[in-house]
Amino acid sequence: MATAGAKKAEVKEFTFLWEGKNREGKLIRGEMRVASVAVVQSTLRRQGVTATKVKKQSFRGGGKVTEKDIALFTRQLATMMKAGVPLLQSFDIVGRGHANPAVSKLLLDIKSDVETGSSMSQAFRKYPLYFDQLFCNLVGAGEQAGILDSLLDRLATYKEKILAIKSKIKSALFYPISIMIVAFAITAVIMLFVVPAFKDVFKGFGADLPAPTLFVIGISDAFVAYWYIIFPIVIGSFVGFFYVWKRSEKMQIIMDRLLLRVPVFGDIIRKSVMARWTRTLSTMFAAGVPLVESLESVGGAAGNYVYKIATKQIQNEVSSGTNLTTAMQNTNLFPNMVTQMVAIGEESGALDSMLSKVADFFEAEVDDAVEAMSSLMEPIIMVVLGVLIGGLVVAMYLPIFKLGAVVGH
Repeated sequence: MATAGAKKAEVKEFTFLWEGKNREGKLIRGEMRVASVAVVQSTLRRQGVTATKVKKQSFRGGGKVTEKDIALFTRQLATMMKAGVPLLQSFDIVGRGHANPAVSKLLLDIKSDVETGSSMSQAFRKYPLYFDQLFCNLVGAGEQAGILDSLLDRLATYKEKILAIKSKIKSALFYPISIMIVAFAITAVIMLFVVPAFKDVFKGFGADLPAPTLFVIGISDAFVAYWYIIFPIVIGSFVGFFYVWKRSEKMQIIMDRLLLRVPVFGDIIRKSVMARWTRTLSTMFAAGVPLVESLESVGGAAGNYVYKIATKQIQNEVSSGTNLTTAMQNTNLFPNMVTQMVAIGEESGALDSMLSKVADFFEAEVDDAVEAMSSLMEPIIMVVLGVLIGGLVVAMYLPIFKLGAVVGH
């Protein structure tokens, strides 16, 4: 019996759109999620419908499902459930109305699981790539307590705030990285095309060239001779570095530690991690999830391995009877302000509220730090670009200045 049930569960199902005529001859349309066209036709026959057209629904294209898509879906689902729209109908409305076919397919698959008797949290757990443990735990808590609409609303707010923090960090890093790429491209063009033209002109001077000019010409000769090696090495190094960083846990731990120590950037990253850590714990605790279980999700949501490891330590200490404040102090990673607010929250029984206030504070700190850094980076980048490009131009014009001085005498 168990084997037969397992085989049945493994049957792949598809969504079919159908048209047909009922017993009165009226044209009707609908959809059905089954294994084949034959199943659609036999099911419709039992319902007294003569199928005239059956087509498998295609979900080609549309790219991938992003965090923004999940946040938007959570907000839409929460809004409709608060308005009294039935759960399955809400899934149907959101799924069919989405511009991204990949999201539509995901939501309709989840709807089918719920239709066949799975709880929402069980249906979400089948897709861990899109719905993490925190998401599934909160939905499960909402289902058990009968407050799914308010939990989804809280979860949507959480997702939106976390996305806003990530967006600010990305925008802070995007500007200097893009400038570095542009600077490299400009330098490469100068070395490959501009400097060789000057070199041909200098050959007719019949005089010794200044040291800076010789240095730039030497680099240009290397670029011209080995450009087919230099470019693949530079691009491959970046791609390889990020590939290893993304897939190697050891590399992630090393880089996360380094990033926290980088001047200016490290402070912003630390504040954003603190905002995510406290926001996640506040959301989980307010939903009624036990503290030890909440900490399981908090570590991964922080987005930094240093804090993930520290959260595991906190979880072990709390599960053995230590209060949260003491466990956080033992890691030496949390500022006094955070531990004091947590202590007040534990004593007053309003831990979720205090953690939410801490998260608000650090989110505002990240806003201010990103704005200040952007203002600081602009003149620094201008100076760096000026020195780099200006230095190359001056080095190439030095022989001309020298020749002009000789002619003047």
